Amino acid sequence: MILAIDVGNTQTVLGLFEGETLGGHWRIATDEALTSDELRIKIGGLLATENLAWGDVTRVVVSSVVPRLTEAYDEVAVRATGIAPMTVGPGLKTGMAIRYDNPHEVGADRIVNSVAAIDAYGVPLIVVDFGTATTLDVVDAEGAYLGGAIAPGVETSAEALFSKAARLSKVDLEDPGTVIGRNTRHSVQAGLLLGEAAMVDGLVRRIWTELGAETRVVATGGLAERMAPLCDTITDVDVDLTLKGLMLVYRRNA
Repeated sequence: MILAIDVGNTQTVLGLFEGETLGGHWRIATDEALTSDELRIKIGGLLATENLAWGDVTRVVVSSVVPRLTEAYDEVAVRATGIAPMTVGPGLKTGMAIRYDNPHEVGADRIVNSVAAIDAYGVPLIVVDFGTATTLDVVDAEGAYLGGAIAPGVETSAEALFSKAARLSKVDLEDPGTVIGRNTRHSVQAGLLLGEAAMVDGLVRRIWTELGAETRVVATGGLAERMAPLCDTITDVDVDLTLKGLMLVYRRNA
């Protein structure tokens, strides 16, 4: 079995593949302070929930935007499987041309998301990842990665707002149902969620103008299922997109 791990700034997503089938998959908080031993024990516990153990894992594939944890997961993979993980980065085949000014600057998660979206939905397309940051990634009609936009995610914006505005209390990230909030709670929810949705729709439409054509827009990330219904431009939701992309990259390089 292949264990795919996507290490994000706030959350880490793990999925276990048997062949092309995604079996057990988990979403946990990213903790940069964890040691490789602690990570190995934590993941072992997750595997146990599926009546599996590290002995069932033959290879690990990783995408990470947290350098400290990239090293830790490397140690975990070597100790658990005897083989270094396949880590997404320069030198790996993705099957996708990257037309960024400096390809090394593109986050591994943005690459694997785009690879998986191309495979599942065709081109051209836009991938919107609702995570710590809300990212929009653009693939043209030739299947080349062009770049995109990076903005604060909903939860990141909420944390900044509540830390700076003394009179505002934290609220649940739920759709208030109307942009005209009749109380402070609904007003904050409208600004955070409906404001984020309006930003995404606005950026997507500007991208369409620059491309000269409308495209499919695929949403992924921890808040994708909550945010997609609020966005007029999103056509598809695939919360497992990153894990699928990791598996595709693994297959193209194994």
